[in-house]
Amino acid sequence: MKKYSDLEFLALSKGKKFLYKLASFFASIPRGVANLFLAIGRFFKKLGIGIGKEFAEIVTTFTRGDWKTKLSYPVMGFGSIARGQVLRGLLFLLFEAVFFVYMFVPIGSKTGAQWLSLLPTLGKVGPHMEYNAVLDTHYPVYGDNSFKILLYGVLTLFFIVAFIYTWRLNVKQNKISEDILRSGKKLKSSGDDLRSLVDEQFYKTLLALPLLGIVVFTVMPIVFMILVAFTNYDGAHNGYSNSLFTWVGMENFKTMFSWDVGGVNYAATFGEVLSWTLIWAFFATFTNYFLGIFVAMMINKKGNHLKKMWRTILILTIAIPQFISLLYVSRMFSINGLVNGALQSLHLTTAPIDFWGTPKLARIMVIIINIWIGIPYLMLIATGILMNIPADLYESSRIDGANPWQQFTKITLPYMLFITGPYLLTSFTGNMNNFNVIYLLTGGGPTNPAASGTAGTVGYTDLLITWLFKITTGSETKYYLASVVGILVFVVVAIISLIVYSLLPSVKNEEDFQ
Repeated sequence: MKKYSDLEFLALSKGKKFLYKLASFFASIPRGVANLFLAIGRFFKKLGIGIGKEFAEIVTTFTRGDWKTKLSYPVMGFGSIARGQVLRGLLFLLFEAVFFVYMFVPIGSKTGAQWLSLLPTLGKVGPHMEYNAVLDTHYPVYGDNSFKILLYGVLTLFFIVAFIYTWRLNVKQNKISEDILRSGKKLKSSGDDLRSLVDEQFYKTLLALPLLGIVVFTVMPIVFMILVAFTNYDGAHNGYSNSLFTWVGMENFKTMFSWDVGGVNYAATFGEVLSWTLIWAFFATFTNYFLGIFVAMMINKKGNHLKKMWRTILILTIAIPQFISLLYVSRMFSINGLVNGALQSLHLTTAPIDFWGTPKLARIMVIIINIWIGIPYLMLIATGILMNIPADLYESSRIDGANPWQQFTKITLPYMLFITGPYLLTSFTGNMNNFNVIYLLTGGGPTNPAASGTAGTVGYTDLLITWLFKITTGSETKYYLASVVGILVFVVVAIISLIVYSLLPSVKNEEDFQ
């Protein structure tokens, strides 16, 4: 592809500029992929070097440290307590005590070490019947619980990582304390540590609880979901009452990307649902965006004396719960609904229109109805931004002879795109996972016969998120396949987000609007 200089690019027409940018974008994809793999390689190289340095420092600290430091290796916090930093030492010691109690003292049915030992097999003794000679009857006996083993196994792994990190901090703290004492300075007391936590180190105090919440309620569930994708966890193998589930490796991913699995084409089904999800996300995002800006400009136009009334009417759409409004709209456009009744009464149609039973029409309808839902949000956002665009820009452009369209394309739109660029990206990814609109309007229908053999009943308006819901709530409840779909959704969203984010004017040309 021919590369143009800046002057040659400016001399091109608008159409050629667009085509050149588009071609440059696609031409940069292979280079971007190569750079990604190089970056991954550099990351692992740095990681290996960093781990080597950490081990070397641990050995050096032990060999050169005093007896207090050496005892701190098996007994965390001993060095800090011996040097007068009692609070730090007790916290280290308390964490170590909690860790060893969790790992080796039975609390409930098993210890942490036992949960970890069962993780490779996800259980050995499944549910079975045993005979009671006294009562002369068989009764069910439940053995291991695969779900709990996986859950507590992941928790134990996180706990071990946290222990290693804390132990390393303990060693590093001893080295720092020795260096301070060698320099003739005085160590901080426990009172100084407490005052520091509410003063210059207060940000650590504030972030401690949210960080713990993120790890427990976000990171751990994500890891758990990823691991489920490598098992056969489903309705027939729930891990406890009917049968244990086990590790199956990459079989679930092979199923998802196979063109023929028992006469079912999962790969084609996934491709079709993904393509419709991307089409839906594109139209749902940009129709709301541009029409929301247009409505905001019309309401804020000088001479309009009913601004509050129009804003109130639009905000009512937000105030009414979607569960009510979307179900009502769905009934309105049904075969026996209000709209078909009105069309037939006015003799505009001779037969009722099947809005939700015709694939193309159903897809068009969900996009149009989503406009009605989304415009009020964008109108409110755009109203606040439009009020902050300097009026001098419009006055100067008007003096230079710019018409309203030129003012919009050269002033309003660039300013809006700069401010709302990150919002556009999050809106696009949010629409890819927009469960409410699709499920409440069509339930994913009409059914796609070509994909009816796959897990869940796949419809023409199903997004990946609604398909995932059907996989986990149907009669089959294939949780492992839902986890695979969830991972693939994450990969698609992550790739799109990284590409688009790198192209946003908010990132590339931040200084232009300073």
